[in-house]
Amino acid sequence: MTLSIPPKRLLAAVAASIVFAAPSALADDHETRKAWRLFVADHAQPVVRAIDFADGKELGRYDLKGHATLTASASGLTVFAAQPDHDIVHVIKTGIEFSDHGEHRDLDVSDVALLPVTFEGPRPFHVVPHDDHAILFYDRGGKADIIDEAALLEGKTDVKTVDTTKPHHGVAVTMGRHVLVSVPDTEAETKPDELPPRVGLRVVDEKGEQVGDLAKCTDLHGEATSARLAAFGCKEGVLVARPGGLDGPKLEMLLYPSDFPKGHTGTLLGGKAMQFFLGNYGEDKIVLIDPDGEDHFRLIELPTRRVDFLLDPATPRNGYILTEDGDLHVLDVIKGEIVRKAKVTEPYSKDGHWRDPRPRLAVADGQIAVTDPRHSLVRVVDAKTLKETRTIAVEGQPFSIVAIGGSGASH
Repeated sequence: MTLSIPPKRLLAAVAASIVFAAPSALADDHETRKAWRLFVADHAQPVVRAIDFADGKELGRYDLKGHATLTASASGLTVFAAQPDHDIVHVIKTGIEFSDHGEHRDLDVSDVALLPVTFEGPRPFHVVPHDDHAILFYDRGGKADIIDEAALLEGKTDVKTVDTTKPHHGVAVTMGRHVLVSVPDTEAETKPDELPPRVGLRVVDEKGEQVGDLAKCTDLHGEATSARLAAFGCKEGVLVARPGGLDGPKLEMLLYPSDFPKGHTGTLLGGKAMQFFLGNYGEDKIVLIDPDGEDHFRLIELPTRRVDFLLDPATPRNGYILTEDGDLHVLDVIKGEIVRKAKVTEPYSKDGHWRDPRPRLAVADGQIAVTDPRHSLVRVVDAKTLKETRTIAVEGQPFSIVAIGGSGASH
């Protein structure tokens, strides 16, 4: 399989993802600047640090209730720190804001801050950013909250709650006026502390009423959006949702090819400037997914098990995969193959607890930030050469990480 993207369209997409304004487009009182910030959660301590990526200085340290997983909003204005073991979600204002002005965009930089608004509910696990809001899914609460970001930044709460039928480890994604919600097996026999398995996906309208039939998706786990599509990992294949107007989104199951080895996708990433998805396929393989291609799947084998992976938002054809041997691999999503690799950390085995401290990846200003919890470092690796250019010392065990920033005009 190759992604069904004509070369001219690809070049246009790549150009559109690079947001530097041409000097001739800027007025005399404009100055081009860039700003990048890292947000790093500690594995051992309930704390999140904001770090200036340019000089490595700590901009803020925020004490939380417990172990946090970080998710950036779609706008980059906020970062959500979900603490499922303590039933709470904190929100951090990043201080990075872009405003579009047609021929250029402005960049405004302000202080980072822990917002006064928190969200509480039984085991908030998945946070899904989308447009001007984020969806918090409470595994043991039987609900999902749709959070308005603009209200958040004003210190207010504007929440719309969606019923999730029954507590389960699931997810909810908005698509226009509809919400796509995972469905648990309500008849499954479970132990007192055990959640029921997921069996599918349903579409609900603004009134919370189901639209159409339940779409089968056994053990649904992992979601992503790309262009106007949403995708969900299933045992049978990848379930794709497309906008469908007044009748609601249209759901289509892309079945795994019959010649694929045993496995399935449980984590998905969505392309930003091109429409495609990248997912895991078991622990030592990844799969490129082209919903509109003649062949939907292309399987890529890794030398060892995957520790983390992500897509480069500014270089749309690049994906980065860190494997447990400490190698960082560059995936060319157009060619559908690994094009180079280099060792960036010592080995981190996947054996042990799923939440043991292992490296995580983020992309900032053409560089890859790699947390190295064993050595209290964030390693900065050049995305082109894969050579380490510097390190940022971070107290404790730096773990979950997100990068926020870019370039724009400053008045």
